[in-house]
Amino acid sequence: MEKSEKVAALSIFVNVILLAIKYTFAMLSGSAGLAADAIHSSSDVLASLTVFAGLKISKRKSKRFPYGLYKVENLVSLIISIAILFAGYEIAKSALGAAESTLKHIPLAIMAEVVVIGLTLVFSIYAVKKGKELGSPSVIADGKHVRTDMMSSVAVLAGLVGNLFGINLDRVTVFIVILFIAHAGIMIFIDAMRVLLDASLDFGTLDKVKSIMMLEPRVKEIRSLTGRNSGSYKFIEAEVVLNVRELEKAHSIGRKIEEAIKNEISNMDHVLIHYEPIRKDVIIFALPLESVDGKISQHFGESPYFGLITTGANDKAIRNQEIVSNPFLSVERGKGILVAEFLIKRGMDILLLKEKFEGRGPEYVLSDSDVEVIIAEAETMNDALLQHGVILGRKPNENNHTC
Repeated sequence: MEKSEKVAALSIFVNVILLAIKYTFAMLSGSAGLAADAIHSSSDVLASLTVFAGLKISKRKSKRFPYGLYKVENLVSLIISIAILFAGYEIAKSALGAAESTLKHIPLAIMAEVVVIGLTLVFSIYAVKKGKELGSPSVIADGKHVRTDMMSSVAVLAGLVGNLFGINLDRVTVFIVILFIAHAGIMIFIDAMRVLLDASLDFGTLDKVKSIMMLEPRVKEIRSLTGRNSGSYKFIEAEVVLNVRELEKAHSIGRKIEEAIKNEISNMDHVLIHYEPIRKDVIIFALPLESVDGKISQHFGESPYFGLITTGANDKAIRNQEIVSNPFLSVERGKGILVAEFLIKRGMDILLLKEKFEGRGPEYVLSDSDVEVIIAEAETMNDALLQHGVILGRKPNENNHTC
């Protein structure tokens, strides 16, 4: 059995024990509260059996259900919520209909309720904790259901102690606990319905997915991002625009993003990325510069400035020209890779250099992003651009220098 199934099996065993204890001492003492609590425990046994069956069924996939039956878990949670509300109703009915009678063996009944409360508390904490670790809504719901059983047991204990001192508190305490039972049942019902009706994933998860996507330097735009729960599993669908020219490269990047999301977010069953290469009607040249007057630098990562020249893809006429400061100049290690990613984010298509950097980190980053690296046999930015067919419409303008 899987871990979640073991927790559900343990829940069945614990609830059967609790039912046996409550029923036995209800008969010995004649307590209406204990009898009502036994009715509550019988619903716990039924709910735990339903959870176990749901966990078994939800993992199966078939031709008719290719995405699995994960929502069976949420359906189980819905059934549990109804069981909780029904248990509350039965307790209320028993408390209203029971005639007052003299209780017997009260000290023994009190001791039994203390044992029941302790066992219930320990198991409910364990079940909710395990359910959260495993991302299983039905195990969490079962743990919360057991906790409502503990609340009713506390009320019964208070009534027994009151009877020991001649004060009848059975009905008052039972109706207080019914409010807690109703609240737990309603909240589990709402959570289950949200998933069954395909409500969106929570904002925190979607925001984390977006952050993971934006870590990929070739993601130009996220056009849409949606997600939903199905049982303990999550499904994500996104539409992104990638700063690449080839469909094959876009497919590779899409797979890389999908793997990153699955590695970072637990219980992520399916990630569907709709991607498209960016359609460019311009080409962006980049050059490392020693100064804003356009002198080409011998270095890449340690270059203080970079020229970014946007030209028409067909006519090679300059559309825009700017000089930007190197934001990683003070970084001690890995500045070449950081600069390469920075320029890729700015849309660089062609990098003009005075020297080639074979076998180094920046080259791998640029190659992976389809950036063409060309050795420029020129001293200035204008001369290098002229050598590559760019039509110089205007000279570099120092006012275009940006940080």
